[in-house]
Amino acid sequence: MVEKKQPSSKEQAELAKLRDKIDGIDSQIGDLISSRARCAQQVAEIKKQYSEHENPTFYRPEREAQVLRKAMERNQGPLNNEEYARLFREIMSACLALESPVRVAFLGPEGTFTQQAALKHFGHSAHTLSMSAIDEVFREVASGAAHYGVVPVENSTEGVVTHTLDNFLASTVKICGEVVLRIHQHFLVSDVTHTSNITRVYSHAQSLSQCRKWLDAHFPAAERIAVNSNSEAARRLKGEWNAAAIAGEIAAEMYDLRSFAKNIEDQPDNSTRFLIIGSEAIDASGDDKTSIVVSTRNEPGALHHLLEPFRKHGIDLTRVETRPSPTGTWNYVFFIDFSGHVNDTAVKAALKDVAECVADLKILGSYPKGVL
Repeated sequence: MVEKKQPSSKEQAELAKLRDKIDGIDSQIGDLISSRARCAQQVAEIKKQYSEHENPTFYRPEREAQVLRKAMERNQGPLNNEEYARLFREIMSACLALESPVRVAFLGPEGTFTQQAALKHFGHSAHTLSMSAIDEVFREVASGAAHYGVVPVENSTEGVVTHTLDNFLASTVKICGEVVLRIHQHFLVSDVTHTSNITRVYSHAQSLSQCRKWLDAHFPAAERIAVNSNSEAARRLKGEWNAAAIAGEIAAEMYDLRSFAKNIEDQPDNSTRFLIIGSEAIDASGDDKTSIVVSTRNEPGALHHLLEPFRKHGIDLTRVETRPSPTGTWNYVFFIDFSGHVNDTAVKAALKDVAECVADLKILGSYPKGVL
C-alpha cells in the first residue's frame, strides 16, 4: 500500500489562500444571481400589468438566443463557449420559472434523447411532459396544454424524421427554435449484470443500427432486441443478469446504471436536430432561420421556378426535403429551410416571388438558429 503524501505547509498555505478567493467569488456570484432573479420577478410584474391578455408571454426565444450569444462573446476562458453558455441557460431557466414555469411536451418516454434536447434548450427548471407519439406533442401545443414541444426532425446518420414533417401539414403550430444534440450512445449494465456472459442487448432499432460495428466487434453473439425507446431498454436491465442496454446518459442516471463502454456509436459526429414548436410567431434575433412548406403545380420546371427566387435574392438554403402530398397521388410538397427571418427585406421579396409560382405556401416559422 502506497503511503499518502501529506501536503507541505507551503502548499497548504497557497491552497488556503486560493480557497478563500474562491469563497469570495462564490459570494459575489450568489449576490448577482439573486439580483438577476429579482429583476426577472419585476419583469413578470410589468408584463402582467401592461398585458392585454390573461396570460402574458414570459419566454422569448429570440431574447434568450441574444443573451446566450452575448455571453459566449464575453467568454474569456478557460471554459469553452458551450459550457459557458450552458451555465447561463440554467440561470435563465431558474429565473424564468419565477415568472412562470414553462411546460414542455416531448416525445417520450422519460430518459430519451428528446427529453435531453428539451432540457438542453429550456434548462432543468422547465416542466417536461412525456408524450407517447409525435402527433401527441403537436396536439398538446396546439391545445395550449403545453407552452412548447420538442420533436426530432433529422439525424445526421439516419436522415429525416418523416412523421414530424407530415404533422406540420395539418397543424397550426409554429417552429420557434431548434437544438442540435450530439448523440452519444453508451453500453449500459446494472449492478446485477454478469458482464462476462451478456447474451442480449436492448435498444431502439435506430440506436442498434448506429452501434452495429461496435457490437459486431465486442458482442457478436449477443441477441439484439429492438424496443420502443432507449429508456425502455434501460428500464429492463434491473431484473436481467445477462442483458445490457444501449442508451444515453440521462437514461443511465434515471435507472441507476453504469457505462460499461462510452461513446460506442459508429459515427463520432452523430447528431440529431430537434425542433421547438409553439403557438406564436417569433421576432428576429439577428441570426435566424425560416422554414416553409410549399406544394408546386404539376408542370415542367416547377422545382426550378420554386428555387430560383432564393438564388435571385441571395437567400442561403440549408435544407430541402420532399414528401408525398396528402391531396393526391404523385403530388409532392417541399419542406425548405433557409437563413433569414420573414421580416428581412430579402426574405420578403423571395417569398413573394415563390408565392406567385406555387400552388400553396405555408410559413412554418422564423426562429433563432441553434445556439447550443
